[in-house]
Amino acid sequence: MLLILLCLFIIVVVVQFLYYIVFFGKFSFAKPQISTPKRVPISIIVCAKNEEENIINFIPLLAEQNYPDYEIVLIDDASNDDTLEIFEAFEKQYSNVKLVKVKNNEAFWGNKKFALTLGIKAAQNEYLLFTDADCYPKTKEWVKEMSAQFTKEKTIVLGYGAYEKIKNSFLNKIIRFETLLTATQYFSWAKLGKPYMGIGRNMAYKREEFFKTNGFIEHMKIRSGDDDLFINEAATNKNTTICFTTDSFTFSKPKTTFKEWFTQKRRHVATAKHYKSFDRSQLAVFYVTQLLFFILPIILLAFQFQWMIVLSIIVFRYVFAWISLGFAAGKLKEKDVMYWFPIIEIILVISQFNIFITNTFSKPVHWK
Repeated sequence: MLLILLCLFIIVVVVQFLYYIVFFGKFSFAKPQISTPKRVPISIIVCAKNEEENIINFIPLLAEQNYPDYEIVLIDDASNDDTLEIFEAFEKQYSNVKLVKVKNNEAFWGNKKFALTLGIKAAQNEYLLFTDADCYPKTKEWVKEMSAQFTKEKTIVLGYGAYEKIKNSFLNKIIRFETLLTATQYFSWAKLGKPYMGIGRNMAYKREEFFKTNGFIEHMKIRSGDDDLFINEAATNKNTTICFTTDSFTFSKPKTTFKEWFTQKRRHVATAKHYKSFDRSQLAVFYVTQLLFFILPIILLAFQFQWMIVLSIIVFRYVFAWISLGFAAGKLKEKDVMYWFPIIEIILVISQFNIFITNTFSKPVHWK
């Protein structure tokens, strides 16, 4: 029995090697990205619901982009605070701001996808760049960098949405590591020709891609997924590319309590179950092998079965995983979280299992 477990442990590490080195290596070991400005007309789309505190600080940063031809489409999704009034002030202040006011609709009550659909239809440009109301671009070159990746064939661009660093916060390191790992996954699979998700904090696509899939109609009843479910449906190996230049990053304020972060991750995991079968399978295999990597050696070492071999395999796995994610962290400017890699990974695996159990018995809350 123990010999079987040892063989299974070896298989698990081999699968992990394939993920970290072969699959994730497509992004981790990729050459630095060089941008060639396209200067196509762009419409930045921001959907907000009760975001008065964030938009006061962040919308002006969108208006200061170093780009010759762009508009900002601000969508107020029936906010109860002063979001609409602030948007109206921005519309008067900036000539390139267009305001879309959304009233609650009985058929699409509180559905962000309905609000985004109205914003997309109102945009005057064919190329659309998305971010969230609680996000801001790292530099004034954000629009230029993201739009530079568009070509005649590549009409979907997946970007990186980072989180602000908070000193002396271990939760912040967990959040940023998880964001790094997720980005490494979806960037790598996109480079492998199997794009499966993007993030609404930083992504772009040509409007024709939206109408090719009839917008969000296939998953309109699912409250989340205006970003990843759309990409899962619309993205292909021919029309999708990535952007990971430093100036293309956006930043968001991270959750500051474990409860808030856990709730956020519950929504993400609940959405992932609607991915295509291949994408669900590859994500499941990665997580299951992560989980087994911790369970199997504990059993083997508890019985002191071939403990030298077991320890050697553990070291080997950590070396190649650390190297792969280390290169990815360098590209995404998240190197500091890698010092905590072994500890954070264990926490994430346990949290993921907890989320799976919790979501089985209750549904997470979505758009405000």
